[in-house]
Amino acid sequence: MDLSQRPLAPEPYSMLPPVPSFTVTSNDVVEGEQLDDTFIKSGANLSPHLTWSGFPEETKSFLVTCFDPDAPTPSGFWHWTVVNLAPDVTELQQGWGASDDKLPGGAFHVRNDAGTFAYSGSAPPAGDRPHRYIFAVHALGVENLDADRDTSATKVAFLGLFQTLARATIAPTYQNRG
Repeated sequence: MDLSQRPLAPEPYSMLPPVPSFTVTSNDVVEGEQLDDTFIKSGANLSPHLTWSGFPEETKSFLVTCFDPDAPTPSGFWHWTVVNLAPDVTELQQGWGASDDKLPGGAFHVRNDAGTFAYSGSAPPAGDRPHRYIFAVHALGVENLDADRDTSATKVAFLGLFQTLARATIAPTYQNRG
């Protein structure tokens, strides 16, 4: 099967109820541009730097995710989910996705689709078209989501949907030309 001929998956957040947006930027990744080897699974496998601003005043916590809607599965691929970041945390440094020990306060990771409680860098099949890696910061109206480390990334996304006041995204790409 030639994976590059598959239809392009829709942008996942465009299919949800609309919410206001704010700004997320990075020293490491750029919207629509190829990820550096630093952020891919076969490279250094580090999470990129992210910083955000302009979110609603009533924000009580943040949820940060990285999702690949182009993975050759019916449900995409969750690469990273950080739950319960305090409202005064507006930046994650490069590499903070390595473990809960790197995260500030009571924030924690849930298991990604690679099976780890951390960031898992991009690793699309060789020869597939470029994949989009949608890093999203969700400003939430609750201090804590009703989730723990054993909650799936998909369920966290579902729970966050009902608490999201605003969302910011940045979507670099990666193609494994292997």
